[in-house]
Amino acid sequence: MPCHAAPPLLPAQWSSAYVSYWTPMRQEDQLTSGYCWFDYTRDICRIDGLFNPWSEQDTGHRLWMSEIGDAGRARTRKQKVAYAREAMPTGEQLYERVLEDELGPFPGLFLPQAILRDGDARHGGVHSVLGREADAWIVERPGKAASVYYLEAGGNRLLRMVTGNDAAHQSVRDFPNFATDPIPGSVFDAGPGAAP
Repeated sequence: MPCHAAPPLLPAQWSSAYVSYWTPMRQEDQLTSGYCWFDYTRDICRIDGLFNPWSEQDTGHRLWMSEIGDAGRARTRKQKVAYAREAMPTGEQLYERVLEDELGPFPGLFLPQAILRDGDARHGGVHSVLGREADAWIVERPGKAASVYYLEAGGNRLLRMVTGNDAAHQSVRDFPNFATDPIPGSVFDAGPGAAP
């Protein structure tokens, strides 16, 4: 088994589809998906997808959101659409309603490039994830459940992350098509009416 002296940095730029779920899955838990882009050279990220966790029972709708988090400018912009079901004589119909954009502060990227090094991650063995060998990197957090990041064995491509404060019910995100191709700047364009 190779020596793991220090955990790697995530690639300078990466993108992937993701699937978000829970372990274990409870009756009220949702399986959702989306796409994300991280560019550490520009200190910016974007995540598009159905929000998870989000209670359709409590809110009456599912929430799709596109968030562009610009840590370099310490601001975020969220574009949101509510999707709801409506009972009709012919059966259930789905309708959508565009919600107001939301602007706010953004102190840092959701997933920092040095998350493993800054968290003093320790190697937790080699596992099979998404049909590939993966190094498990464990980040201990005082008073909270440990987070585990699974990277392609011997490399820095993220395949899965398991996070959350409750060890008995953790969030899982799989990244099945992780890519390190250059990300065009237009990905981070918030569109018309964007904040300066």
